[in-house]
Amino acid sequence: MSIDVAGYRADPPGTHPPLDSPDYRSTARRHPREPLILLPHTLTEITGPVLGHDAVQPGEHDLTFRHRGDPIGQKIIVFGRLLDGNGRAIPDSLIEIWQANAAGRYRHIGDRWDAPLDPNFDGVGRTLTDKHGRYEFVTIQPGAYPWGNHHNAWRPAHIHFSVFGRAFTQRLVTQMYFPGDPLFAQDPIFNATPESARPRLISRFSLERTRPNWALAFEFDIVLRGREQTPFEEPHD
Repeated sequence: MSIDVAGYRADPPGTHPPLDSPDYRSTARRHPREPLILLPHTLTEITGPVLGHDAVQPGEHDLTFRHRGDPIGQKIIVFGRLLDGNGRAIPDSLIEIWQANAAGRYRHIGDRWDAPLDPNFDGVGRTLTDKHGRYEFVTIQPGAYPWGNHHNAWRPAHIHFSVFGRAFTQRLVTQMYFPGDPLFAQDPIFNATPESARPRLISRFSLERTRPNWALAFEFDIVLRGREQTPFEEPHD
């Protein structure tokens, strides 16, 4: 990441969803009720800890290759670049993902809706960006799932992304959606994002990177600052 020791640039207004979004009902219990206090970054927060290459093992980017059998569902390749606000590549940055399986169920003790777990899919992976800021995951197309926010509420298919920089304070979380999802219109999490920024959360189908008889491909670039910044789940002003 580009680091300014004096502090980080503020994000443009209208980039991120508000902390309190009434249609997304659980934000009423989560959002801060008092004004946030800005704690200046010191050298400790900006310079460490540093991620070492040994933390990520080969193959952790492939969520389909960890068990004896193949996971159920459409295999997909998710790829893109991690960029700063000036369009420059961010190398050696940790990207983690987590997602539901093809039936729309997470491997999590709190997810108990009536959909099958897949014994060959745990739904988590991580990788490091290369010197050009590129990343790639192999995974399964996630399914939609009900979540009880409102009547007949279903989350659109999505993959959670966590991006780490080279400092403890540099962690950003977002969600990647798939093009043409019919559930966008009724999803308050997607619609809490300012309308002009929503397209940045939707991946682009890539026939060029689709592998014949093997996997579809979707491109999703992540931009950390500037006018084209990817919306994240918490403002980082």
